[in-house]
Amino acid sequence: MSSVEDASPWAVHRPGPRDVGLIAVGVVGISLSAPLTTLVTAPMLALAFWRNAAGAAALLPVLLTRERSTLTGLRWRDLRSSVVAGLFLAAHFAAWLPSLSMTTVAASTALVTTTPIWTALVARLSGVRLPAAVWWGLVLAVLGVALIAGVDIAVSTEALLGDGLALLGAIFAGGYVLAGAHARQRLATSAYAVVCYSVCALAIAVSAVVVDAPLTGFKARDWWLIAAITVAAQLMGHTLLNVVLSRVGPTVVSLAVLLEVPGALLFALVLLGQVPPLLALPGVALVVVGVALVVRASRPATMVEPAT
Repeated sequence: MSSVEDASPWAVHRPGPRDVGLIAVGVVGISLSAPLTTLVTAPMLALAFWRNAAGAAALLPVLLTRERSTLTGLRWRDLRSSVVAGLFLAAHFAAWLPSLSMTTVAASTALVTTTPIWTALVARLSGVRLPAAVWWGLVLAVLGVALIAGVDIAVSTEALLGDGLALLGAIFAGGYVLAGAHARQRLATSAYAVVCYSVCALAIAVSAVVVDAPLTGFKARDWWLIAAITVAAQLMGHTLLNVVLSRVGPTVVSLAVLLEVPGALLFALVLLGQVPPLLALPGVALVVVGVALVVRASRPATMVEPAT
């Protein structure tokens, strides 16, 4: 790799032992998200609200102490992209979380990780020329989605609807990634995350009021599960992956995020005893390989930040 490529913000940098360890813990964290979510009996809007509200609360002290100087001179236009990202994130959770109770964890997780596919298409519509490897990745991913959907048609209409919701969640996550990338050109990570998570929590709270979904009054088991998901996915997963992002580059982190698919499948097997239909596994594999090709060959705008 040339010196120019090494200097680019999306260059691949070899992770050191510490970074490998942090990435491994982060992947475990996000891999636990889907299986643990399936165990929650509380409304999915409540889960999304509390994990985002807790995430914002946990990062607020960092913003007000270590990164307080970054708040100087901030104006509304500096925060708009963070607000938009928060709204997209709320839509992502509203679509994806219900899918976990409708289709298998493996199918839902594989489909929701197609975010780089959608951001690559947005880049193409914006006039960016995509490498041939991206188009091959798109073809493989579409074939994988078709295989998963074909199997789920035979399983039930509900499973097919769950696949559709997972894909819709991936599309909304694409908006979250693109808006977040724009926001962090001006904001520190903590400032961006506090605003984004707070807006997401507020939007979900409003939605819960509209559909009359309770945000409190759950069994102790559900509160413990919500806390575990918040720590594992929202703090341990997202935070650690963002920590190593600036050192190893978005390509490495985005490829590592794809390990969530086999990780979630394994945890679903252990925690839920859930085995996806064998015919769906080739589809899951094609989606992962296709997205990996897109991530490896794409510009930074198509990189996926874990939203799960």
